[in-house]
Amino acid sequence: MPRLACPEEAHGTLHVVQRARERRACFSCARDRTAYLEALRECAARAECAVHAYALMGNHVHLLLTSVHANGAARLMPALAAGYARHLRSAYGHDDALWEEAYDATPVQARRHLFATMRYIEENPVRAGLVAHPGGYPWSSYRANALGEDDALLTPHPHYCSLGRSPGERRAAYAALFARASPRVA
Repeated sequence: MPRLACPEEAHGTLHVVQRARERRACFSCARDRTAYLEALRECAARAECAVHAYALMGNHVHLLLTSVHANGAARLMPALAAGYARHLRSAYGHDDALWEEAYDATPVQARRHLFATMRYIEENPVRAGLVAHPGGYPWSSYRANALGEDDALLTPHPHYCSLGRSPGERRAAYAALFARASPRVA
């Protein structure tokens, strides 16, 4: 499915990729990543977007989110960029724009595609050579979705909830998906 540069009409579940301009580093330290996640939590709540998966990488971010409104992602992403820019300005005095103006948003419709996308997002640190297993990377949603760590940012997707009757069953079924060959997701 083609990517939408400005998904004004897109709603439902989206795989969003936010990239830094000129492949610059998005985060200098853990404090920056924490500030980004806090801005994401606040902005997602205001835009009425549920976040199901994420991975904060060196020069880009992957998000899997569901918007209640047709313009939820279009409301969320600029607000998130501005919120994180406030942190950078306060912490480092940065005034220049960090993010590319357009972000990629790919609709995720089928159950199978949803889980392939979640794996793609959470295995990104492994493919980048940062860790050997997604559980070793603290800046993704894998530890919450597969291991049960608390993450106030995340809202389980209905398909994730259908993996089992209890949280333990869901986590085990989800973790088992990672034992299979990695998917290719655009």
